Amino acid sequence: MKLTGREKYELFGEGVITVILLLLLNLSVFILIDSALKSNPALSNAVFMVKNSITIGGVQIWSYQKIFILIMFLADAGVLYWRLERRYKQMQLRHIIAELHYIANGHFDHRIPFELSGDHQRVVDSVNSLVDSVISSMEEERALKQSKDDLITNVSHDLRTPLTSIIGYLRLIEDRQFKNEDDILKYTHTAYLKSIQMKSLVEDLFEYTKVSQSNPHLTINTINVDSMLQQLAASFELEAKQKHFVITSQCTPKDLEITGDAEKIGRVFNNLITNALKYGNGGKNIFLSAKQINDTVIFEVANDGEKVPAEALGKLFDRFYRVEGSRSKATGGTGLGLAIAQSIVEMHNGTIEAHSNDKRTSFVIQLPLHQPVSKDLP
Repeated sequence: MKLTGREKYELFGEGVITVILLLLLNLSVFILIDSALKSNPALSNAVFMVKNSITIGGVQIWSYQKIFILIMFLADAGVLYWRLERRYKQMQLRHIIAELHYIANGHFDHRIPFELSGDHQRVVDSVNSLVDSVISSMEEERALKQSKDDLITNVSHDLRTPLTSIIGYLRLIEDRQFKNEDDILKYTHTAYLKSIQMKSLVEDLFEYTKVSQSNPHLTINTINVDSMLQQLAASFELEAKQKHFVITSQCTPKDLEITGDAEKIGRVFNNLITNALKYGNGGKNIFLSAKQINDTVIFEVANDGEKVPAEALGKLFDRFYRVEGSRSKATGGTGLGLAIAQSIVEMHNGTIEAHSNDKRTSFVIQLPLHQPVSKDLP
């Protein structure tokens, strides 16, 4: 810490005043001792005898005056150091407070740059850590607010588009702008399809909100992994056949079991398989696999469809993101499926990643083998 010119003069003045006071104190003590020796012959004789006994080669090496001066010098040096050190620490604290006020005035990118020692350095480290924590909380709060704003904007857009179509077609019927019953059926069918899209969005939004709560609840069950994968393959068999896909499953070992919320984990694989069916253009196979490595289970949902662009891989788990780069409903997706899957996996203390190359696109999930019996997640 660099002292200002004023502080240096202040420190120098403190030293001068302390030295003057100590000299006056020393003189007073010396006079008192000298008076005591002169007024007390027995004490004076005792000091004289001790003095004569401590000689080397007949040379006297000390006197009580010399001893007094030595003791006073050491005591004075200690007192002077203590006074200057205390004043210097007060100056350090003053600088720390000034820096803290500077940060509190809105300069949150500033940190106290001092390298001190002892308790004051711990104070500096604590203040800097506190500021870092506050900044991090503020950034998280801003990100959360932006996230909420984006959520409202995206939901409003996705609800407005089909709702506008529904109102438009119903208005055609209301205004009798149709030629025959076939036109009415066409208009109502289109309105029905749009209402299904709205229902799908609302359901996905509700599910995402539910799994993204600050304290979601998991109902822990024991899950036979091989049976789960086979049931998933069977449940999507008809839809896969219509889109010319074949779904296969593999589990190693066959009797592999994990604990977790069966309903929510099932939702993860439902979303991933649905995603593969919608976006695995040109593919013929969907592969479901699971294998145990120590206390971890590695799941993979893969398809041999066309490659996902590299710039899109990092955004796949963002809410409302679609690889096709538009907010159209051509694929029928809401853009929430993968975000829901990620939230559920994280609730189970796991991770999910996306990989894609010219041969296959895969989602790899890592889950611990066992979950706590009862879990209210932070």
